[in-house]
Amino acid sequence: MSTSRTRRVSFDDEPLILVDEDNNIVGHLPKADVHAGDGLLHRAFSVFLFDAEGRLLLQQRSASKPLWPLFWANSCCSHPRRGETEAEAASRRVLEELGIEAELEYVYTFTYHARYEDKGSEHERCSVFLGRVTDQVQTNENEIAAVRWLTAEEVDAALAAEPERYSPWLKMEWARLRGDFADTLARYTSA
Repeated sequence: MSTSRTRRVSFDDEPLILVDEDNNIVGHLPKADVHAGDGLLHRAFSVFLFDAEGRLLLQQRSASKPLWPLFWANSCCSHPRRGETEAEAASRRVLEELGIEAELEYVYTFTYHARYEDKGSEHERCSVFLGRVTDQVQTNENEIAAVRWLTAEEVDAALAAEPERYSPWLKMEWARLRGDFADTLARYTSA
Protein backbone atom coordinates (compact mmCIF):
# COMPACT_ATOMS: atom_id res chain seq x y z
CA MET A 1 0.00 0.00 0.00
CA SER A 2 1.38 3.44 -0.93
CA THR A 3 1.72 6.21 1.60
CA SER A 4 1.07 9.88 0.89
CA ARG A 5 4.84 10.22 0.35
CA THR A 6 4.78 7.74 -2.55
CA ARG A 7 1.18 7.81 -3.80
CA ARG A 8 0.83 8.34 -7.56
CA VAL A 9 -1.03 11.57 -8.24
CA SER A 10 -0.15 12.16 -11.87
CA PHE A 11 -1.19 9.95 -14.80
CA ASP A 12 -0.43 10.04 -18.54
CA ASP A 13 -4.08 9.31 -19.35
CA GLU A 14 -5.44 12.06 -17.06
CA PRO A 15 -7.56 14.38 -19.25
CA LEU A 16 -6.32 17.97 -19.41
CA ILE A 17 -8.47 20.99 -20.25
CA LEU A 18 -7.72 22.30 -23.75
CA VAL A 19 -8.44 25.99 -24.32
CA ASP A 20 -8.21 28.60 -27.04
CA GLU A 21 -6.33 31.90 -26.69
CA ASP A 22 -9.39 33.42 -24.97
CA ASN A 23 -9.50 30.58 -22.38
CA ASN A 24 -12.63 29.01 -23.84
CA ILE A 25 -12.67 25.24 -23.30
CA VAL A 26 -12.29 23.46 -26.64
CA GLY A 27 -11.95 19.89 -25.40
CA HIS A 28 -10.13 17.40 -23.19
CA LEU A 29 -7.29 15.04 -24.08
CA PRO A 30 -4.95 12.76 -22.11
CA LYS A 31 -1.90 14.50 -20.66
CA ALA A 32 0.57 12.49 -22.74
CA ASP A 33 -1.19 13.55 -25.96
CA VAL A 34 -1.38 17.20 -24.89
CA HIS A 35 2.39 17.35 -24.27
CA ALA A 36 3.44 15.45 -27.42
CA GLY A 37 5.31 17.28 -30.19
CA ASP A 38 4.66 21.01 -30.07
CA GLY A 39 1.95 20.52 -27.46
CA LEU A 40 -1.63 21.76 -27.32
CA LEU A 41 -2.72 24.83 -25.36
CA HIS A 42 -4.12 23.76 -21.99
CA ARG A 43 -4.85 25.15 -18.53
CA ALA A 44 -2.17 24.92 -15.86
CA PHE A 45 -1.06 26.58 -12.64
CA SER A 46 2.13 27.39 -10.77
CA VAL A 47 2.46 27.92 -7.03
CA PHE A 48 5.23 29.77 -5.19
CA LEU A 49 5.27 29.01 -1.46
CA PHE A 50 7.23 30.98 1.13
CA ASP A 51 8.12 30.24 4.74
CA ALA A 52 7.96 32.61 7.72
CA GLU A 53 11.50 33.79 6.93
CA GLY A 54 10.47 34.83 3.41
CA ARG A 55 12.32 32.00 1.67
CA LEU A 56 10.90 30.36 -1.46
CA LEU A 57 10.41 26.59 -1.60
CA LEU A 58 11.92 25.22 -4.80
CA GLN A 59 11.41 21.61 -5.86
CA GLN A 60 13.59 19.42 -8.01
CA ARG A 61 11.33 17.51 -10.35
CA SER A 62 11.37 13.72 -10.11
CA ALA A 63 13.67 11.76 -12.41
CA SER A 64 10.57 9.98 -13.73
CA LYS A 65 9.05 13.16 -15.19
CA PRO A 66 8.85 12.91 -19.01
CA LEU A 67 9.51 16.66 -19.41
CA TRP A 68 12.28 18.49 -17.56
CA PRO A 69 13.22 15.62 -15.19
CA LEU A 70 15.51 16.67 -12.31
CA PHE A 71 15.19 20.34 -13.23
CA TRP A 72 14.52 22.77 -10.40
CA ALA A 73 11.10 24.42 -10.52
CA ASN A 74 8.80 26.48 -8.34
CA SER A 75 7.09 24.97 -5.29
CA CYS A 76 4.31 23.18 -7.17
CA CYS A 77 2.85 23.16 -10.68
CA SER A 78 0.36 21.02 -12.52
CA HIS A 79 -3.01 21.09 -14.28
CA PRO A 80 -6.64 21.45 -13.23
CA ARG A 81 -8.85 18.47 -13.90
CA ARG A 82 -12.20 18.51 -15.66
CA GLY A 83 -14.65 20.63 -13.65
CA GLU A 84 -11.92 22.06 -11.41
CA THR A 85 -10.78 25.69 -11.29
CA GLU A 86 -7.10 26.56 -11.29
CA ALA A 87 -7.38 27.67 -7.64
CA GLU A 88 -9.04 24.40 -6.58
CA ALA A 89 -6.45 22.39 -8.47
CA ALA A 90 -3.56 24.34 -6.98
CA SER A 91 -4.78 23.68 -3.44
CA ARG A 92 -5.32 19.98 -4.22
CA ARG A 93 -1.90 19.59 -5.77
CA VAL A 94 -0.04 21.39 -2.95
CA LEU A 95 -1.54 18.81 -0.59
CA GLU A 96 -0.75 15.88 -2.93
CA GLU A 97 2.85 16.90 -3.65
CA LEU A 98 3.90 18.65 -0.44
CA GLY A 99 1.56 17.21 2.18
CA ILE A 100 0.40 20.62 3.38
CA GLU A 101 -2.50 23.02 3.06
CA ALA A 102 -1.78 26.63 2.18
CA GLU A 103 -3.95 29.65 1.54
CA LEU A 104 -3.13 30.77 -1.98
CA GLU A 105 -3.36 34.19 -3.59
CA TYR A 106 -3.94 34.44 -7.35
CA VAL A 107 -1.48 36.87 -8.97
CA TYR A 108 -1.65 36.63 -12.78
CA THR A 109 -2.11 34.39 -15.82
CA PHE A 110 0.12 34.11 -18.88
CA THR A 111 0.55 31.85 -21.89
CA TYR A 112 3.83 30.26 -22.85
CA HIS A 113 5.29 27.55 -25.05
CA ALA A 114 8.49 25.64 -24.25
CA ARG A 115 9.91 22.55 -25.94
CA TYR A 116 11.98 19.95 -24.06
CA GLU A 117 14.54 18.32 -26.34
CA ASP A 118 12.67 15.93 -28.68
CA LYS A 119 10.45 14.63 -25.86
CA GLY A 120 7.54 17.09 -26.08
CA SER A 121 6.36 20.54 -25.06
CA GLU A 122 4.50 22.62 -22.55
CA HIS A 123 1.99 24.98 -24.15
CA GLU A 124 0.12 26.38 -21.21
CA ARG A 125 -2.25 29.07 -20.10
CA CYS A 126 -0.80 29.20 -16.61
CA SER A 127 -2.27 30.87 -13.53
CA VAL A 128 0.32 31.89 -10.93
CA PHE A 129 -0.35 31.77 -7.17
CA LEU A 130 1.61 32.78 -4.09
CA GLY A 131 1.18 31.34 -0.60
CA ARG A 132 2.69 30.95 2.84
CA VAL A 133 3.87 27.64 4.35
CA THR A 134 3.29 27.15 8.06
CA ASP A 135 3.52 23.34 8.27
CA GLN A 136 6.35 20.87 7.75
CA VAL A 137 6.58 19.89 4.08
CA GLN A 138 6.31 16.16 3.33
CA THR A 139 7.21 15.64 -0.30
CA ASN A 140 5.65 13.03 -2.57
CA GLU A 141 8.66 11.10 -3.85
CA ASN A 142 6.91 10.24 -7.13
CA GLU A 143 6.75 13.94 -7.96
CA ILE A 144 9.72 15.53 -6.18
CA ALA A 145 13.38 14.46 -5.98
CA ALA A 146 14.47 17.20 -3.55
CA VAL A 147 13.50 20.57 -2.11
CA ARG A 148 15.39 23.62 -0.94
CA TRP A 149 14.54 27.00 0.54
CA LEU A 150 16.11 30.15 -0.97
CA THR A 151 15.76 33.87 -0.34
CA ALA A 152 14.66 35.99 -3.30
CA GLU A 153 18.25 37.14 -3.77
CA GLU A 154 19.49 33.53 -3.72
CA VAL A 155 16.90 32.61 -6.36
CA ASP A 156 18.08 35.50 -8.53
CA ALA A 157 21.72 34.40 -8.15
CA ALA A 158 20.95 30.73 -8.85
CA LEU A 159 18.98 31.54 -12.00
CA ALA A 160 21.77 33.82 -13.23
CA ALA A 161 24.57 31.35 -12.44
CA GLU A 162 23.03 28.14 -13.82
CA PRO A 163 19.87 28.89 -15.83
CA GLU A 164 20.07 25.50 -17.56
CA ARG A 165 19.22 23.73 -14.26
CA TYR A 166 15.82 25.48 -13.92
CA SER A 167 12.51 24.95 -15.69
CA PRO A 168 11.56 27.51 -18.33
CA TRP A 169 8.31 28.41 -16.57
CA LEU A 170 10.11 29.12 -13.29
CA LYS A 171 12.45 31.55 -15.05
CA MET A 172 9.59 33.32 -16.83
CA GLU A 173 7.31 33.48 -13.79
CA TRP A 174 10.04 34.60 -11.38
CA ALA A 175 11.13 37.42 -13.71
CA ARG A 176 7.54 38.65 -13.92
CA LEU A 177 7.01 38.37 -10.15
CA ARG A 178 10.24 40.30 -9.52
CA GLY A 179 9.19 42.96 -12.04
CA ASP A 180 5.47 43.56 -12.62
CA PHE A 181 4.38 42.07 -9.28
CA ALA A 182 7.27 43.11 -7.03
CA ASP A 183 4.97 44.71 -4.44
CA THR A 184 2.85 41.56 -4.16
CA LEU A 185 5.94 39.35 -3.99
CA ALA A 186 7.47 41.55 -1.27
CA ARG A 187 4.60 40.66 1.09
CA TYR A 188 5.86 37.06 0.99
CA THR A 189 9.63 37.55 0.79
CA SER A 190 9.77 39.97 3.73
CA ALA A 191 10.08 38.09 7.01
